[in-house]
Amino acid sequence: MSETEKITINMNAADLGKIHLRMMEGLDSNRTDFTRPAIRSRIDRHAFEVQETVARNSYGIGVFAYNRSELEHLKWKNEKVKRILVGPLRLADDIPPELADRGTETVQARGMFQASLAVRAVLANRMN
Repeated sequence: MSETEKITINMNAADLGKIHLRMMEGLDSNRTDFTRPAIRSRIDRHAFEVQETVARNSYGIGVFAYNRSELEHLKWKNEKVKRILVGPLRLADDIPPELADRGTETVQARGMFQASLAVRAVLANRMN
């Protein structure tokens, strides 16, 4: 899944000027070329703390996707989706709202959530 989310940050003029100097020197072609690796570097630097939080809270990390047959299988086993996720969650377009309603207990997604508008509406009160 190569989709991204847009973020907006506020910076003071001096820091922004330094980024522009890097662009003028050809070190970065635009603000995004500077910002994205800086964010990744910070995430990498704190990987241990992130892993501790994941372990402590039983988070799942990665890209998660469910389709209709997977939710029907959970329903057949008398189970429901109860997940805390760090990463994108995608519920396939073939999932009807009724199945999503019966097959989902709670979902906490720390990332993008993709689902049909009808499924999103049904799950709105269970998304944290």
